[in-house]
Amino acid sequence: MPYVHSVPALPSFDGKGLFGFVLGPLQEKDLEIYYIESDKGHDTFTVSKRATRVYYVIDGSGYFTISDQRYDVSRGALVEIPPKVEYSYSGKMKLIAVSKPRCFEGNDRFTRWNPDVIQGEVLPPANAESWEIFGRRLINRYVRLNRRLWRRLPASISNLRPVHSYGELLYGLARRYGDRAQNLGTFFLRNRPQLELIRRLIDQRAENDTLKVAVLGCSIGAEAYSIAWTIRSVRPDLKLILHAVEISRRAVELGQCGRYSLVRPPLTGTDIFERMSEIEITDMFDREDEFVTVKSWIREGIKWQVGDAAERKTVDTLGLQDIVVANNFLCHMHPLMAEKSLRNIAHLVCPQGYLLVSGIDLEIRTKVAADLGWHPLQELLEESHEGDPSMRALWPWHYAGLEPLNKRREDWKRRYAAAFQLLSREGGVD
Repeated sequence: MPYVHSVPALPSFDGKGLFGFVLGPLQEKDLEIYYIESDKGHDTFTVSKRATRVYYVIDGSGYFTISDQRYDVSRGALVEIPPKVEYSYSGKMKLIAVSKPRCFEGNDRFTRWNPDVIQGEVLPPANAESWEIFGRRLINRYVRLNRRLWRRLPASISNLRPVHSYGELLYGLARRYGDRAQNLGTFFLRNRPQLELIRRLIDQRAENDTLKVAVLGCSIGAEAYSIAWTIRSVRPDLKLILHAVEISRRAVELGQCGRYSLVRPPLTGTDIFERMSEIEITDMFDREDEFVTVKSWIREGIKWQVGDAAERKTVDTLGLQDIVVANNFLCHMHPLMAEKSLRNIAHLVCPQGYLLVSGIDLEIRTKVAADLGWHPLQELLEESHEGDPSMRALWPWHYAGLEPLNKRREDWKRRYAAAFQLLSREGGVD
């Protein structure tokens, strides 16, 4: 029976202005405890039917509006909300919340939008159970129906501007209402243009130089080994120190082992070898029946670590890196958490170093890159954007889908860049 609980890897709930986690399960069945990160605040004003809520501000500042009265709060403040009292909160804060009894269907009534978070909404907020039944579920069914229709459209039709605009509408719904979850799907040699870009970047290194690379969200190791193989094939003189980091302990164990079945790849749900030729498989692996093992000259110098890219301690443990690769995991996070993680990841990159990041909401990547002054690399930009067909195939009906490159946008050279040079340490500071 557990006595100590940690924050889960994925949020338990989210909104436009916050995301949060339910801690537990607790032995005390009449109590529920939450950890909340508020970027703007709670989306709605709420009245609890029976539950008393207590909020403790761990960090940050903001204010609670309780029965139309404003109460400013900052670190160390404790706020008690009794039942049948309308309230909301606004501000950039980290909170611990306690509910007694725990939240149950029909307890919360949403009375109006919080104008600090939601602007321009015409319809009033639905209560929790009606939204779950008639809102999110219907939208997801609508998106699934359009997925079947979209897959049948020839490119000559789907590329038409009105049809593309409709795709953007679908994608917006998928991003907002899709059920996000951790996904370990991966491939060897997943994005060849990106690997070619890495090869060109390391061409600039001096002979016998030390090269530090971090691969975040490495899953079962396919991407880390693909990068190590690329680098060591063209620059065997370099002293490569590669950190492979993944939040799943089981995935890290499989990656570190470096042994895979050709017919039953574990955990990923994908054929991890489908993008490799027989010659490439022979070059990268030693083969024994249906199993292959990554060759020792590729595995040498790779350090495996269980870690969370959202946590600063992961950055502090790894230290500065020449190249940081953060592909195809940020898209599975709540947008606020993904932005926080990306800003945290930037601390890993040394001055004049490079950050490669794909598989993320483009609005978030563009915003953070502009805020922190990253220099977008134009070399192989279009090829890298189109280099992973599995992500492109998910657009517009899945939240992780990658929108088609649109040169009609004024900001296309920044928006679709997946590789950046961070010219100074200031480029990686919040």
